[in-house]
Amino acid sequence: MSATVNTQPPVTRSLLGLSKEDLEQYCVASGGKPYRAKQMLEWLYQHRVGSIAEMTNLPAPVREQLAKEFHINDLHHVETKGADDTTRKFLFRLHDGRYVETVFIPASKGLNGRQSSRKTICVSSQVGCAYGCKFCASGLAGFTRNLSAAEIVGQMLAVEKETGESINNIVFMGMGEPLANLKNLIKALEIITSHWGLNIGARSVTVSTSGLAPQIKELAEFPVPIRLAISLHGATDEVRDLIMPVNTKWPIKDLFNSLHHWRLRKKQKISLEYILIQGVNDDLDQASILAKRAKGINAKVNLIPYNTVDGLDWKRPTEEVCYAFRDVIADAGINTTLRLEKGHDINAACGQLRLKKETAEGIIEAPIKAGR
Repeated sequence: MSATVNTQPPVTRSLLGLSKEDLEQYCVASGGKPYRAKQMLEWLYQHRVGSIAEMTNLPAPVREQLAKEFHINDLHHVETKGADDTTRKFLFRLHDGRYVETVFIPASKGLNGRQSSRKTICVSSQVGCAYGCKFCASGLAGFTRNLSAAEIVGQMLAVEKETGESINNIVFMGMGEPLANLKNLIKALEIITSHWGLNIGARSVTVSTSGLAPQIKELAEFPVPIRLAISLHGATDEVRDLIMPVNTKWPIKDLFNSLHHWRLRKKQKISLEYILIQGVNDDLDQASILAKRAKGINAKVNLIPYNTVDGLDWKRPTEEVCYAFRDVIADAGINTTLRLEKGHDINAACGQLRLKKETAEGIIEAPIKAGR
């Protein structure tokens, strides 16, 4: 029997889900001055305070009233996988007893041997996932709920607190389908990219989607030049149908029509993410077709050997196969990377750590082993 999980909302709201305009409206509605919003935002995103009591340039009565209605972060750190100088996965408990995972990828040396300045966080957008991609642990226990904008933003602040690092690159490639949580995603993106918020450059923010064509068009209208990555994983409908259930609703033709629309609105190159799975999508014919599709939208291709997931029968191709697949695409003139990724030894595939924790606590039943 599953354990009882508190589904009631917290008594107070998180300040991290409010924009500058939201806070100004709150200040005026509560009888204060709108400039107090600027002071609150400075404490949240420049000083990174952990409590409202630390906002010392606010009058005591203002802080007292604010504390009655708000808190700062909903996330509580539970567990870390990985060493301090490597990719680390963090497990956070949410206010309702559910769990979410966030991955921190530290700076690494480039081809010239110099240390990169990029410090990346891989953010989750949902608890679980409803889209059931066949290679992914996030959907093994199904979908629970969307994350709020505050819970999305809170992941970055929580990881910075745990690592002591300043994050300057964000990818929405964690648990969940970001575009199925579009309202909260857009709110979080506003907070992340605004000068009054986290102030991360828009070109350092990438949203990944399994291919929700209508929402891709909607996100294209967001007036900030964020980047887009597509979890493609199959160059034809026949192959993609085996891996990505979303393809039955929005097949490759519809998906690429939405990508052409995106290109009319944004200048940044689209990335096509392609997880290589032995005997499923690693045939060189798929590589040739993938190269043509990438060229048609001037996209770059990121190849990722499959990351083993407990409960799934997929296997990782040999490095020889991975390099041969890459060479077909690169020889066609496509900007291509092969990521023999960090994190293969820390349960870094989306959702595994959360799945184990919630199963152990009886929040969800043990997943049934699944194959193709």
